Amino acid sequence: MPTNPTGVSGGGARVHDATGAGSPLADLAPELRTALTRVRYDADTLLEVLGEDAHTALGRSEPVPVRRAVRDAGELGTLVRLLLLGDPVPEGEARAALAPVGLDRAVAAGLLDRDGAEIRAALDLRPLDLGAGARWVLSDLDDSMRRRTLSADHALGVGQASLSLLRATPTERVGTVLDLGTGCGVQAVHAAAYADTVTGTDVSGRALWLAGATAALNGLDIELLEGPWFEPIAGRRFDQIVANPPFVVGPARVEHTYRDSGLALDGASELVVSRAPESLNPGGTAAMLASWVHVAGEDWRARVASWLPDRGVDAWIVQRDVADPALYVGTWLRDAGLDPRDPQAQRRAERWLDAFAAAQVEGIGFGFVYLRAMDGPTEVVAEDLTHGFDDPLGAEATAYFRRSAWLRAVAADENRAWTSRFEVDPATALERVFLPGTEGWAQAVARLHRGNGPRWQHEIDDTAAALLAGMRADGLPLEELVELLAIGHTGTTATSELRAAALSLTTGLVRHGLIRPV
Repeated sequence: MPTNPTGVSGGGARVHDATGAGSPLADLAPELRTALTRVRYDADTLLEVLGEDAHTALGRSEPVPVRRAVRDAGELGTLVRLLLLGDPVPEGEARAALAPVGLDRAVAAGLLDRDGAEIRAALDLRPLDLGAGARWVLSDLDDSMRRRTLSADHALGVGQASLSLLRATPTERVGTVLDLGTGCGVQAVHAAAYADTVTGTDVSGRALWLAGATAALNGLDIELLEGPWFEPIAGRRFDQIVANPPFVVGPARVEHTYRDSGLALDGASELVVSRAPESLNPGGTAAMLASWVHVAGEDWRARVASWLPDRGVDAWIVQRDVADPALYVGTWLRDAGLDPRDPQAQRRAERWLDAFAAAQVEGIGFGFVYLRAMDGPTEVVAEDLTHGFDDPLGAEATAYFRRSAWLRAVAADENRAWTSRFEVDPATALERVFLPGTEGWAQAVARLHRGNGPRWQHEIDDTAAALLAGMRADGLPLEELVELLAIGHTGTTATSELRAAALSLTTGLVRHGLIRPV
């Protein structure tokens, strides 16, 4: 296996040089980038050549429609068959498509294998659109196009979890980013577009070898450090942390380093969430994937909140899905290239489900944990966001923390809310549902819908709808609106109950971005 030579930094962390020195694969990057650019092996061209149907088939791991779509695509078709589908191609075709890369160098570097007179890919090389021009990611071959059993040190490529985190990561300009558990380096490559400096860490030397080559292939300078968890960056702080840790929930074992932590149940997520705040600069943000167990008689929100320190963190925890234990185990067995019908896989499933049963696990939640370092008692909002939505969540997280800071100011001085003017966000709509009744149509419910971002919904009554109807940037402050509402409905001034309800409604809608202070 090709390895990346290292130096030694403070704290004993092994440094992997992403500039390419010492790694034959990374040294190959300039010529390889030239070839990929010349052939237009990039995300936009791939979509153009494949067409929507074949491109969708690629995402479904169906090689035949892709192979048919590129049979007349010349050298680009050769690279698609070689690098994306894992097909063997004649040596002459590979040499022409990869020029000026020498095939002998590519084989020696670990990118390709020879199979008689044919060439095969030894690694996955995937084009991506991360919003900053053409990007490519190197990783180990998975079983998406050919059946494979993944090795223990398998370096995962760009899977659904990686893509989910990419869309969920805030991208406002920052100085420093830590990609904890960088794997093949896709999050670090993404961070390089919005950060001045990027540091990636991983316990796997093979993952860092590939991350270094990925950085070199994209012409990026990324610091890569080898070691477990936060040890490689002990004593350092960052403006942003992103993490796609080995969050798979199960017994305390390591079968695949990209997903298994060696910690029981949700111990990996607990470790990352609990320790990330101490590595954030003041005002810094963390965006992380995480999993947590649903234990009989225990609120999952309280479980995750207990992982955080008592002070210094504003936390937004978003649960996107909950899986029952049997579905969860079967999904991750298939992820490792195992057939749940095979006897060996069944034995693993038994041990896995036994561990869940012993811990009274009823379900496994999955989602995002967003943290912002702030001065004050820790605040935690944990909520379900299991409905569908299309907009990336990263921008919403940034906006959420801004709204949360405003709400903290209101909690310290309630008068700030009463004297503020509010406006309904243009994406907010009022929906009324009527059902047939004995006297015709009767209103069953009124809801506010936010038409963008997470598409939050809030049920309201007619009094609340009337209050929101008066909210305008050039309108009255909240206190006067509530007084007018009270006089219009009862002919008297607002009661303490109405004021409390109005304030609670207003702050709740601000938190979810359906209305905003002017």
